Amino acid sequence: MRNPDGEGRLDDGEGRLDGGEGRLDGGEGLVVGVGEGLVVGVGVRATAAETELLELVRRTLAGAGLPADAVRALATLSGKGGHPAVRAAAAALGVPVTEYPAEALAAVRVPNPSGTVGEAVGTVSVAEAAALAATGGGELLVPKRKTAAATAAVARTPHHRNAGERP
Repeated sequence: MRNPDGEGRLDDGEGRLDGGEGRLDGGEGLVVGVGEGLVVGVGVRATAAETELLELVRRTLAGAGLPADAVRALATLSGKGGHPAVRAAAAALGVPVTEYPAEALAAVRVPNPSGTVGEAVGTVSVAEAAALAATGGGELLVPKRKTAAATAAVARTPHHRNAGERP
């Protein structure tokens, strides 16, 4: 489910870019066509165990009272979509992965920037910035949550409503 070109497009898991759903909106780093729902932004260190990220994502969603079946995609930094923990989480959730270059993530304003992350990967946020970028103007519902080697944040698309929420 890795994006081979690193331009923020969705990969269908078979090495083909999704033909229309999930294309960049004019190259601005915003995914179009993710559908209504949630996007989980994720970051992983090379040392992340294969199950660590999925467990973090599930705890993060459950802790916020958000249903896992509302997740439409995972979003991350270019090159991280192929990490075994990211692939395992995406497969377990049945969603594609979007990847964004550091420059695109650096342009996203986030509530919890990290200078350490900025020095390491060229953007002060991966999980929060990727979640927000992938929703195309959505709202950050859950700021970043961390384990020793993984980070997750949840955003919702602009038109998504929780059950019982009035329009």
